[in-house]
Amino acid sequence: MSGGAASTPKPLPSSGPKSLREMPHPLATSSSEEMGPALTPSPDLLLPRCIADKDLSLPNGTPVDTSSPASSSSLLNRLQLDDDLDVETRDLFVTVDDPKKHVCTMETYITYRVTTKTTRAEFDLPEYSVRRRYQDFDWLRNKLEESQPTHLIPPLPEKFVVKGVVDRFSEEFVETRRKALDKFLKRITDHPVLSFNEHFNVFLTAKDLNAYKKQGMALLSKVGESVKYVTGGYKLRSRPLEFAAIGDYLDTFSLKLGTIDRIAQRIIKEQLEYLVELREYGPVYSTWGGLEVELSEPLEGVSACIGNCCTALEELSEDMTEDFLPVLREYILYAESMKNVLKKRDQVQAEYEAKLEAVALKKEDRPKVPTDVEKCQDRVECFNADLKADMERWQNNKRQDFRQLLMGMADKNIQYYEKSNLK
Repeated sequence: MSGGAASTPKPLPSSGPKSLREMPHPLATSSSEEMGPALTPSPDLLLPRCIADKDLSLPNGTPVDTSSPASSSSLLNRLQLDDDLDVETRDLFVTVDDPKKHVCTMETYITYRVTTKTTRAEFDLPEYSVRRRYQDFDWLRNKLEESQPTHLIPPLPEKFVVKGVVDRFSEEFVETRRKALDKFLKRITDHPVLSFNEHFNVFLTAKDLNAYKKQGMALLSKVGESVKYVTGGYKLRSRPLEFAAIGDYLDTFSLKLGTIDRIAQRIIKEQLEYLVELREYGPVYSTWGGLEVELSEPLEGVSACIGNCCTALEELSEDMTEDFLPVLREYILYAESMKNVLKKRDQVQAEYEAKLEAVALKKEDRPKVPTDVEKCQDRVECFNADLKADMERWQNNKRQDFRQLLMGMADKNIQYYEKSNLK
């Protein structure tokens, strides 16, 4: 790492022939007829798009300033104001906190307190507090996928860790997971459909969740069953252009974000190795200063400066580990979830095309479209509408999350250099 400062930085390796700016925006048009040359390229993957050409105002008529902020702190304050305004319209609040370790004869595990406050009529009480472990969150996500197959379900943090590398009962790991689980529930809470799901209600309110888990398939909706049991005998001819664009976008997004994640992990590893060397390096000057009185003042100054660098670098590494990497990994998993919904949509469309073709081959003058074909068409249209709506919501969340992440990391790096230059 010591030689990296003198060499010219290398650009990130490309994951394909297309650059990010060449990728078409997946929501540029609302129908397949409008796709093609009229596609609007997406100018952003991780960076915010300019919205200065829109006249925006708050619900009370106050105009919103869309000009560039003077600093990253002012941008974060503006985003916080938007969150505060949104809070006023919410009727469901969920938080995950208070992790506790449980040691039993057969296993050791962590539970988290899930607190719910709501004014919705679907809940019997205005406030609930239950304890849940990771496998309960996993049960909830599986149930949401089964009962709401047309929607994008937020991802959970990875369950398994490499033994001997990460201690899953360490305070740092538990806190990182708690934040991820809290984000998972907040994503569901903010969704206009998922937040009203019966399984989500049970998860938030039931004291004994195991009783509901044993019911298995009994609570699956008809839509969930119809998609779950689609056979693999149907082959899709081709995706509509707008959904093909979404698939290409997600592939490129995953590759680029995966590259950033790997490089960020390597940077953190090298920072920690450098930090070990600095901690051994600083005290040498203090010892030297004790041996030579004439040089004691400048040597102590060097030692103090190295100490400041150690403290600043340690804080920067912690910020990258606790704040930067989790967001990258969440969105990598998010992209995979969206791809899975696309595959389900393709299965339903392939089934519809096959059934429609079978009807057309019947030797009748005016064949009547069977009911099952009409139902299949309804499922395709439902998938299309829900998928596009969730994609738009995901893009909005992504832009806001990465604004906060990148501007926050810029502030952290500025603070690092300021602390390192203290005399």
